[in-house]
Amino acid sequence: MTSLAFETDEMRPVKAWCTADEVHVGLADGRSIATPLWWYPFLGGLSQTELNEIELMYEGIWWPAADEGISVKSMFLGLKSPGAKRPRAAA
Repeated sequence: MTSLAFETDEMRPVKAWCTADEVHVGLADGRSIATPLWWYPFLGGLSQTELNEIELMYEGIWWPAADEGISVKSMFLGLKSPGAKRPRAAA
């Protein structure tokens, strides 16, 4: 199996959802991955309903309300969107 096949077959998203703090993706091979929501500033203005209106793509997920998406590979590699800033801790 080539690495390309691994990225497209076994890492294919089969479900996705957002909590108040994280983006979660369930993969075809049974694994799950979660990344902080703040990694994706383009999601910042979406309601919880819009955050969970996610389209599954072969290599990632897409939010129609934001007209943006992310790849599963970028989640695994820890690649944040440009402009992502960690929120300040509550005092």
